[in-house]
Amino acid sequence: MKELVRLFVQIALMRKGPQDLPASAAVLAGTAAAFFIINCLVSAVLPPIPGHWFGQLVVEVIFTVVWYSLLLRILHRPERFLQTTTAVFGYQAVLAPLWISAVWLVRQFADDDTWRLPISMLGLAIVVWTVAANARVLKAALEWATPVCVALVILQYLAGQIVLLYLFSGVV
Repeated sequence: MKELVRLFVQIALMRKGPQDLPASAAVLAGTAAAFFIINCLVSAVLPPIPGHWFGQLVVEVIFTVVWYSLLLRILHRPERFLQTTTAVFGYQAVLAPLWISAVWLVRQFADDDTWRLPISMLGLAIVVWTVAANARVLKAALEWATPVCVALVILQYLAGQIVLLYLFSGVV
């Protein structure tokens, strides 16, 4: 277990990739569950963010699994699904406390002229790091150029946000 956590930290730091993980459905399920639990725990510790965060988290997990399953099938790399998706959930679990804290801080200091810019820059840095780590995972899985992988990560994020908007904003 410790070795797996170390691997996820190394993936988040962009020193390792999905190829270093076992191709196991059980490891994928455990990693997705850990991602979900870590997000729930951090969200429970911080004062609640308005909205349906729990339902959105459930949809995010399902969307991530479906996205990588379809993407890797369409691109004729289905054998890389387990390791790629495990790597994505793993590095996101490592970065989740930072990300959730940054979002909370941005909302808390939205009207504070002193702290709004530095906290927003921190949030932006975490977003950029997340995109870079995810693009690196995709690059290893697809063996494509980095800019294309960055574009795919941004497309995934936008598609996920559209799904969340559709499901949680009352749009029919």
